[in-house]
Amino acid sequence: MALTALADIIAGPTVGLLPLIALGPAFAGLTGGPRRTALIGAVALVLCLALGWYDGLFPGRRGATAMVSVAGVTAAGLLAAVMRQRREAELANVRSIAEVAQRVLLRPVPRTAGELSIAVSYTAAVAEARIGGDLYEVVTSPGGVRVIVGDVQGKGLDAVETAADVLGAFREAAHDEAELTGVSARLERAMNRTLRGERFVTAVIAEIRQDRSLALVNYGHPSPLLVRGDGTASFLDPDVRAVPLGLGLHGGRLPQKLTTTFRPGDQLLLYTDGVTEARDDEGTFYPLASRLHLLRGATPEGALDALHHDVAAHAGGPLGDDAAMLLLRYRSRETME
Repeated sequence: MALTALADIIAGPTVGLLPLIALGPAFAGLTGGPRRTALIGAVALVLCLALGWYDGLFPGRRGATAMVSVAGVTAAGLLAAVMRQRREAELANVRSIAEVAQRVLLRPVPRTAGELSIAVSYTAAVAEARIGGDLYEVVTSPGGVRVIVGDVQGKGLDAVETAADVLGAFREAAHDEAELTGVSARLERAMNRTLRGERFVTAVIAEIRQDRSLALVNYGHPSPLLVRGDGTASFLDPDVRAVPLGLGLHGGRLPQKLTTTFRPGDQLLLYTDGVTEARDDEGTFYPLASRLHLLRGATPEGALDALHHDVAAHAGGPLGDDAAMLLLRYRSRETME
């Protein structure tokens, strides 16, 4: 408004810059609250009136038109400011509800469990939602530490509801069942009862026992990445891939338990396809196997943070799908001490 007033004084009344004073309340309505918009609108009206008298536009049609323009834009700006504040309040309520739902559904995992250090990273495709169809959980049971990482087919509230069903069944079975195969079978029965239509869930269920053994069952999920203490790495691919949870009633192969060792210095990365299917501008998938150096961070949290930023940099912006990562690191005795 100051620039418009200065330009009007320099150029004179013949140029017709006076109606541009309305830009002040217009921008105020887009960025400020109702009080600020009203204040700037009042200043604009006074400034328009003063410049109009200075230019000799009062009484006259040009002066009246400029005043009406400023008054109209101020009224529109006030309405826009009020509506925007209401939407912001509604959005703040939705975000707070989403945060509560996230804490209930995806509870914070323990940072340590026995000789394991644990970290998790989760990014929803819709940032405002905070939660989506990816899921994870860590349960300490008498048999060892049991974890699940999964991905519900589909998006939206239906996917969130299905994720809640999966986590509820897993939390109960992980405490009650003595063997991982029992957890797996119980979870599959629960999902076959719960899931409807064509909805399904891919998941990996893993168990790290005190005898330094690692066992896992894969239901059509991306294979976990095992990084040994000496830097060698391999994807834990099962000999026979089982169908996802919820499709067992339609036939298909049953999951086979894969076992290996898990020693001090080893790391196990479980993730969802939102990580490996992140594409760059040329359509290239994220090369997880070539990013092992990012897992050498001093802490599991730091390692996952570096990996998350690298995935986002590869995609060149927000990810198109939910992405969850859970890192288990077997601490050495020196680290524990």
